[in-house]
Amino acid sequence: MTPVARVLSIAGSDSGAGAGIQADLKAMARCGVHGMSALTAVTAQNTVAVTAVHSLPAQAIVEQVRAVADDIGVDAVKIGMVGSAEAVMAVGQALELVGAAPIVLDPVMVSESGARLLAPDAEQALREQLVPRAAVVTPNLTEAAVLAGAEGEAEHLARLVRALGPGAVVVTGGHREEATDLFFDGERLEALPGERHPDGAAHGSGCTHSSALASGLALGMDELEAARFARQVAGDAVRDGLRELGRGVGPVNALGVGRRN
Repeated sequence: MTPVARVLSIAGSDSGAGAGIQADLKAMARCGVHGMSALTAVTAQNTVAVTAVHSLPAQAIVEQVRAVADDIGVDAVKIGMVGSAEAVMAVGQALELVGAAPIVLDPVMVSESGARLLAPDAEQALREQLVPRAAVVTPNLTEAAVLAGAEGEAEHLARLVRALGPGAVVVTGGHREEATDLFFDGERLEALPGERHPDGAAHGSGCTHSSALASGLALGMDELEAARFARQVAGDAVRDGLRELGRGVGPVNALGVGRRN
């Protein structure tokens, strides 16, 4: 038995460190697990905009995962930004290397500043290649509608996304009026309420949520327990967010940096 749970994030890099791999690793540290990374893309990004996206070659994605899996091992995987259809296929190949580790898929499509981070031709590949392999998929309401190919309320979309094959779906509530996540695993339908923090900072909240959920699974929680845990971790990170950092949407603060008790 390893001394610490090991969680691998397969995602893009955010140079402003508000979202992406950087947010994932901070959230994993907050949860008490060892975070590891496999980059899919490098973005030039700050609190205002994404000014450039540079995708990594497919083989580079696979080899990063192989290096981690062969030596350190993987207890859970979080997938974030993949970017292109080619990257989706590479991630699918790489998942063959992590054994039975549960997978949390955050279907990142658009950045907080509005930049598109998933190519339109990659949506179907994501739907077919990665969604069915996930233990939990964590879309916001807009992402759930894209995955489902339909419009509707959170419960309707959760059922449609669950029908695509994942073990469970959490439609996150950060972009809705009520800060309530909705969990559905085919049997249990649970509302997971949380406090709204209108004065918080939300850049990276989705990355933090999915990373915390993957961490919970790695620590032995079941999907619903991990979803509750993730809701709390993400809510706290928004509450403690660095509102005055940058000129745009400030980053969440999973580690409570600079917080005064």
